[in-house]
Amino acid sequence: MTKLKCCYLFLIMSVLIPCTLTASGKANPPIKQRYIAARTIIPGADQTGLYLNYLKGKNIAMVVNQTSIIGERKTPVVDSLLKLGVNIKKIFGPEHGFRGNASNGATVDDAIDSQTGLPVISLYGKHFKPTPADLMGINLVIFDIQDVGARFYTYISTLHYVMEACAENNIELMILDRPNPNGAIIDGPILDTGYRSFVGMHTVPISHGMTIAEYAQMINGEGWLKNHVQCKLKIIKVANYTHSDTYVLPVNPSPNLNTGQSILLYPSVCLFEGTTLSLGRGTMSPFLEVGHPLLKDKYGYYFTPVSIAGMSEDPPQKNLVCYGIDLKNYNTATLKSSGRINLAWLIELYKAFPDKAHFFNAYFTKLAGTTDLRKQIEAGKTETEIRQSWEPGLGKYKAMRRKYLLYQ
Repeated sequence: MTKLKCCYLFLIMSVLIPCTLTASGKANPPIKQRYIAARTIIPGADQTGLYLNYLKGKNIAMVVNQTSIIGERKTPVVDSLLKLGVNIKKIFGPEHGFRGNASNGATVDDAIDSQTGLPVISLYGKHFKPTPADLMGINLVIFDIQDVGARFYTYISTLHYVMEACAENNIELMILDRPNPNGAIIDGPILDTGYRSFVGMHTVPISHGMTIAEYAQMINGEGWLKNHVQCKLKIIKVANYTHSDTYVLPVNPSPNLNTGQSILLYPSVCLFEGTTLSLGRGTMSPFLEVGHPLLKDKYGYYFTPVSIAGMSEDPPQKNLVCYGIDLKNYNTATLKSSGRINLAWLIELYKAFPDKAHFFNAYFTKLAGTTDLRKQIEAGKTETEIRQSWEPGLGKYKAMRRKYLLYQ
């Protein structure tokens, strides 16, 4: 070993194994309590060395959007893999489209991507599920989309249909896994399958506490695909990740989740989509403020939703001054520490709303996944009473979830 290499090795070891010296100059054993190893969370996509060779010689389709990036430069994974010689044949785009610039709920059409020239097939337009024709000639599908851990966030529904199509056409699905920013929260009513929809397909709580790859394993393991078919999965795990980690997303996962605060509040605040209230769509603070014109006498905080292209063209209470609550400075650490969504805001604003007969709309049941929550709030049940009704469903779900976890 050269002198230079020895010096380099000593430098590395001195960083990794800190120690103290005795009065005689001898080193004491390292004191573990004084040193915490720095862990850099590395999403699956960034670990190209683990999967690049596997892609060679295959015709690839990718399920991706604007969150599908590699490295600090945030290079789209499609662009990176094309430069590395991967034979990408087509792209499947979910809600909000491949480039993530379509409004919530807006139909997305098939197109040709102007930057790569690849055909982009929409999975939020004419159909949610790739057809046999869409998959003809494809050897491997890659799924790489950032999720936020909520049942009604539609990317896990897209995952379901992609898995089903791959299974039916004998095509393997590779998942480049990413952290769940709400991974420490497992809470909410379990979906009643009688109210199954694209914003709630599986018997899981509102906040499911799993990554995309873990969720895919659960879809397979619980036989949730049509005719109980099984999708062959190849998973590239996140490195150095646990569910309790704080993870700041490098890219907005969708147009209206435009801050870290909104992402953490989303599982709690999205239920207001099923009410007449505005949750800030049509402002630059969606999911960070909730209000209605009829609450003027109850709250001093106000905001005015307007049409914003690419975010919300026709938001609830458009051009009307809404009065309500401001959540921009809410301490989201309390959600993580409790492992719970916030139910108090929904109960509070229902009690404060003067026209209770028109507080909820039909969409609320789809978001809640059950009729019980609306009935409980209308009946004046306390938060404690409502939470008690979520058991033993939550307990059974947590036991089921443990079977599919890839991370602590």
